[in-house]
Amino acid sequence: MPTVDPLILDTCSRLFTEQCSAAVVNAAEDGDWPVELWTAIEAAGLSLAWVPEKYGGVDGSLADGFAISRAAAAHAAPVPLAETLLAGWLLAEAGLDCPTGPMSVSTTVLTLDSEQRLSGSAKRIPFAAKSEYLAVLACTQRDSLCAVLVPCSDLNISPHPNLAGEMAADVAFTNNMPIAVINCRPDQSARLSQMGAVMRSQQIAGALAHILDQCIEYAGDRQQFGRPIGRFQAVQHSLAMLAGEAAAASSAADAAVRAMEQHGLDDPRTRIAVASAKVRSGEAAGAGAAIAHQVHGAMGYTHEYSLQHYTRRLWSWRDDFGSESVWAVQLGNQVAAAGHQSLWPVLSDF
Repeated sequence: MPTVDPLILDTCSRLFTEQCSAAVVNAAEDGDWPVELWTAIEAAGLSLAWVPEKYGGVDGSLADGFAISRAAAAHAAPVPLAETLLAGWLLAEAGLDCPTGPMSVSTTVLTLDSEQRLSGSAKRIPFAAKSEYLAVLACTQRDSLCAVLVPCSDLNISPHPNLAGEMAADVAFTNNMPIAVINCRPDQSARLSQMGAVMRSQQIAGALAHILDQCIEYAGDRQQFGRPIGRFQAVQHSLAMLAGEAAAASSAADAAVRAMEQHGLDDPRTRIAVASAKVRSGEAAGAGAAIAHQVHGAMGYTHEYSLQHYTRRLWSWRDDFGSESVWAVQLGNQVAAAGHQSLWPVLSDF
């Protein structure tokens, strides 16, 4: 795993253990915003980890931010922490100050007219119905790309829960006036998609690690025919397969972070690592969730038992920022562009 400040890991472990119980997750799905959880996250500086101090953040590393989102995923935190991290990264990259409060982000490029009014629409923005701000990209009439910060109170938001029970939303922009606009790189949409893909890969790895521990514990406690079900060879085989999927997702996600840190987002080696991470973690999400429910049987589907908090998030996250099929095409294009002589050096660099 990339090097992460151990103080951040300790803070995340303590905070999410204390503040993110299964009851909090269920209450959030019923519409109760977890005030204490989000307040603790902001007080610890976790939500703006990728934002430099001069823009209102704490100037953490790439690995720090991804580790924070992974820890939150391992506790099924029902808040837009990952989305706020991404929004903060996008705004800071463009040189904008970052506000406090929950934010979300969209890779859809909108239109910005000569009076700096936004128009367009974006589908399935995660947590848009519970965010205070959206960080988006918009194209001007002169075809330049801008990073834009918009207050959600001014937007036409149509909320609908995603598979994870999070309040995603379709958002219509009808001549909305942003509170901040600044030119950014012309390829920033692709770079944001890369960041989002690795973010979801890290979250999938965190959720799978929790599910593996939960399945091992359940198999050791659940009695059938006079002994724990974990002693049956078929169950042991399933747990071994789940461990393999969790390890594969973790390895692929960490390789992408290392490539980002060593080579930057624009390097072909990074693009291959990012695409590989999203494809492999997505496959692991589907296979891992299926195995976990097989081990738990009917218990895993009950509202009171927390397994479904994680498996539903796995099913939702695998489609965010591009599904496996989308990134598989990009991976193929990157490998073809690299050429046969460059392929092995790229793979061995992971």
